[in-house]
Amino acid sequence: MTRYLIRRLGHALLLLWGVATLLFILLQAAPGEFFTEMKLNPQISAETIAGLRTQYGLDQPLPVRYIRWMGSVAKGEFGYSFAYNIPVATLLWPRIRNTLMLTVPALIISWFLAVPLGVLAASRKGKWPDRVFSAGTSTLLALPDLLIALLFLLLALRSGIFPVGGMSSTAQEEGWWKSALDTIWHMALPVAALVVGSLPILLRHVRASMVEVLNSSYMRAAQGHGLFRNSLLYRYALRAAANPLISLFGLSLAGLLSVSLLVEVVMSWPGLGPLLIEAILSRDLFVVIAAVVFSTIFLVVGNLLADVLLYTFDPRIRMQ
Repeated sequence: MTRYLIRRLGHALLLLWGVATLLFILLQAAPGEFFTEMKLNPQISAETIAGLRTQYGLDQPLPVRYIRWMGSVAKGEFGYSFAYNIPVATLLWPRIRNTLMLTVPALIISWFLAVPLGVLAASRKGKWPDRVFSAGTSTLLALPDLLIALLFLLLALRSGIFPVGGMSSTAQEEGWWKSALDTIWHMALPVAALVVGSLPILLRHVRASMVEVLNSSYMRAAQGHGLFRNSLLYRYALRAAANPLISLFGLSLAGLLSVSLLVEVVMSWPGLGPLLIEAILSRDLFVVIAAVVFSTIFLVVGNLLADVLLYTFDPRIRMQ
């Protein structure tokens, strides 16, 4: 187990280093920089702009800038933000927490709904529950994630029940309990939008895996022995269909993260999404690199967790 985890962790670290290095080179080679627009302002002298470029090391050759940035990464700073003049890590940590506040509950709710509904659809293949789920998932898959987020935003505007954007609308003096409830209420629609966007594909994968297992000869033999239906479905069939679903778990985390960045922008949730858009538009180089790297970290962590679960539940991997 230890050797397996070390090997997978080594692959993950190599992937992160490759992504970070490629991003650094590509963004440094892109035309324009953060201080380009300052040159259009007659109130800012050329000497001031040159001093700022020197302060942030932008006048150095590319290898020197890369070595300085890697040293900053080693110290946990991930460079300095041009716009905020603070270490990027200080800027990102609260945004990462806010993004995880949406993606983690959405991931849990999506899987808790997808597994029983997918098992039900597979066990009723061709009957009305299966047809209803098929029609519902086809409809939801046809809707773009942007449209889903806008529909939930419209619901908040028209109903007046849910807050429109933001993360909190109460003062800290009102107590942590009211503040926590208010934050949860602000999370409701963004999390619902993520669940609606991710649930159809998860449900279809669960159904397809279960249908394949239920049509196998050994499951028909188990059914012929008179096993109870719930025991047959959840104790035997679901375990046999678990491998592709566990692999999908890691990918679903990455998919939820990408959709979450969009939902955060539409619903004004202070996560990674708005910060990344702002950094891209202003060419805040190190913020863009760090945000993409942390997004990759979420993907790597999801895949690593899926690998650990596969190692735990599949004896064939342990034998290899």
